[in-house]
Amino acid sequence: MGVVPAGAAAAAVPVSTGRPYVLLSCATSIDGYIDDATEQRLLLSNAEDMDRIDAVRASCDAILVGAGTIRADDPRLVVRSARLRAARQSAGLPPSPVKVTLTARGLLDPAARFFTVGDAEKIVYCAGPVVDKTAELLAGSATVVDAGDPLDPARALADLAGRGVQRLMVEGGAAVHAQFLTAGLADELHLVVAPFFVGDRRAPRFVGDGTFPWHPGRRARVAEVRQIGDVVLVRYALSERCPDG
Repeated sequence: MGVVPAGAAAAAVPVSTGRPYVLLSCATSIDGYIDDATEQRLLLSNAEDMDRIDAVRASCDAILVGAGTIRADDPRLVVRSARLRAARQSAGLPPSPVKVTLTARGLLDPAARFFTVGDAEKIVYCAGPVVDKTAELLAGSATVVDAGDPLDPARALADLAGRGVQRLMVEGGAAVHAQFLTAGLADELHLVVAPFFVGDRRAPRFVGDGTFPWHPGRRARVAEVRQIGDVVLVRYALSERCPDG
């Protein structure tokens, strides 16, 4: 695996028009925080909801997180359920979706579980100026793709479409969610609300300041509301591509 210019593989896999369907997934406290200010990761979801997330992962062609999430949480990003992995394989798919990350600085550890756990393909979209050093750092671990300067998520989506990715799950973190939302590149948002407050402005919130396509004059459509144990899932339709519950 090496450096690939964005769009280079577009001719290899026939795709219909447009970018992949983009589903954002996030859990927050009642007051909108995705973590607290301690070094220990804050658990916002519950076991039943984690099973739901696993099923959503299994329904997607690729899962994307930002480089900051890889550094902070060291996620595996694999389908955990043996039943769901087997179902994917029966359908001619790999056991887990392709793993994708975005990085502006190329600061990634090749020993992170993103790269070492599972047999799924790994793709790293990075800013042009750090392509060479990132490819050298991750040689043999991932395909490194130039996504422009500054890094352009729309360019990454176009390249993923060229690789046959039709459905992409974005799991964060906050900066990545904000990038996709402010650029109008999201079709659906799964927002899980945990039944407690964080109450610490030092902690990270779901998204920070920005100009979003959805505002008081253009409200997002609520596609579904569901209680899952002690958390609540709200599924927002952010484009006409999103089906109702």
